[in-house]
Amino acid sequence: MQMRHFMLKLCGSALLGLAAGTTVAQNIPADILASARAAGVIRIANTQSSPPWSLIDDKLQPAGYDVEVAKEVARRIGVAKVVFVADSFKNFVEGLKAGKYDLVMNDLTPTPEREKQVDFAAPYGVEDFRIFVLSSNSTIKDQPDLKGRKVGVTTGTSNETWARAHLKESDIRTYDNGGFVFNDLGNGRIDAVISSHFGGMKYANVNKLPIKEVGPVLIYQLSAPAMVKGQPALKDAVSKAIADMTRDGTLDRLARRWVGPEFDMVGDIQRALRQQ
Repeated sequence: MQMRHFMLKLCGSALLGLAAGTTVAQNIPADILASARAAGVIRIANTQSSPPWSLIDDKLQPAGYDVEVAKEVARRIGVAKVVFVADSFKNFVEGLKAGKYDLVMNDLTPTPEREKQVDFAAPYGVEDFRIFVLSSNSTIKDQPDLKGRKVGVTTGTSNETWARAHLKESDIRTYDNGGFVFNDLGNGRIDAVISSHFGGMKYANVNKLPIKEVGPVLIYQLSAPAMVKGQPALKDAVSKAIADMTRDGTLDRLARRWVGPEFDMVGDIQRALRQQ
């Protein structure tokens, strides 16, 4: 009798779980683009803690290169308002699949692992990634010097994937927030950080951290809007918007404002694409 009661309870739990899964699936419209246009709103995720790509400005509003590109993409695909949803890199893929947001636009690289789970539109950004250490550090000069060292990366990023693949003899430490990893570098809790040139220098300048970048570029990484699979209309519309922004100079203008006046965003995207 007790066994029968247990099995009935187990089956009931399974049915509840199935129902919950169905509810999650129903959060995703059959046509996200049409739904967003009808509602006049699209939900776009970013960390709001990875300058110069996304951050919170002095008015407590989302800002940065990715944020401004996202607003312009929304306008060009016919959606009046963007609601930015704060989340971490490690949650982006599952957040899309669960219907928490419609797009992710936050320096997200279209890696083969991610492309198995979500779709990407055309790239709109690119970064070069390097090693950051304390300014007083004279022993770490290149990748081989990271052997046996504590190396910080942001959880769920392609930096973490790269570090685990190429720094097998290092002690990889993960952080949900990009700012925390640099704080720990500044406090001496870790020996090095793998980060983009612009992200690392932004943290150094804003937080007055005594850090420097060393060695050659480790890897170039593109960033592109991510969305749940099965949304061809959304993917095509976003890709067209980015292509138009590339041609009319919008991407370069926004990059010069947020990333740096010397940054050749469109040129570097094309160079990175040729290297693939």
